[in-house]
Amino acid sequence: MNATAAANDIEEAPGFPGVSFGRGADGLLVALVGDTAFAMAPARDGRHYLVSGWRIRKPMAQWSRSDFYGHCGELADEAAFRARVLESAEHQREKRALGRKEVYSRASTPLGASQGATLYAEDVVFHSTAGHGGFHISADRNRNVHPLLRAEGGWYEEDESWAAVAITFPHLFTAFERRCAERTIKDSWPDAWEAIFGTVLLPGESREKDRRDFERDHAADWIVASAITSDQQPGFVEVVATLGGKRGPGTEERRFLVPSAEYRIGRFRFIIDPARHRVYGGPSSFIGWSGRVVT
Repeated sequence: MNATAAANDIEEAPGFPGVSFGRGADGLLVALVGDTAFAMAPARDGRHYLVSGWRIRKPMAQWSRSDFYGHCGELADEAAFRARVLESAEHQREKRALGRKEVYSRASTPLGASQGATLYAEDVVFHSTAGHGGFHISADRNRNVHPLLRAEGGWYEEDESWAAVAITFPHLFTAFERRCAERTIKDSWPDAWEAIFGTVLLPGESREKDRRDFERDHAADWIVASAITSDQQPGFVEVVATLGGKRGPGTEERRFLVPSAEYRIGRFRFIIDPARHRVYGGPSSFIGWSGRVVT
């Protein structure tokens, strides 16, 4: 929707499920894909997040921030919001075409008692549990998973290792799911990705690989392990830092004061600059601080 559209105008996009864009009661950019509602919610520092809701039973023009509860990640701008909404619609269309079947299940699994299952294929089954679900694939299927990603017994939990199933049997997954699987493996198992696909992941392409580089490059720097707004020194954050960010018994710790306006955690952790951040030995805002290791 462009900026000149009326606040309660609704813009429709063709296809199934239907996609509608509009404005909510409090000016939020909102959208509807089937029964799933989305909004571009404002956050601090001018940022925005994609939030979701389910079967909101009132007109789109009456939707408010309180109708949304799911948090689906950060958004750069309105174009990014539109792209994410249309991606969701594409995902739902492809999932419908795959013809997955929901079946009754009370099977005992290593992930907990099954509360229902989805058949991606007869021998590729996703089990939902009270806590942590995941895939079970047959022994024949499991032999096709690359050894660097293969799980004994064919069980793959839903947070990360499910991605091994998706890249091994891509025809059972939507394009959106395949993109998520690729991202997951690059971020969590970069060595496996590079070995399987004969490539080298560059900086920014793998969270785990970037974390290793960060720890190598800052092994001699003081890295913040814990932080609290200082009650004794207004305008400052009191931090506990260790060399290289290491933790555990015997680790040397130092306290520093960092200006509140400057304390912004980066992709990994905050790095102390001894030229600007002074060592602090005064009264502490950490409850019970006595030089112990902070974990």
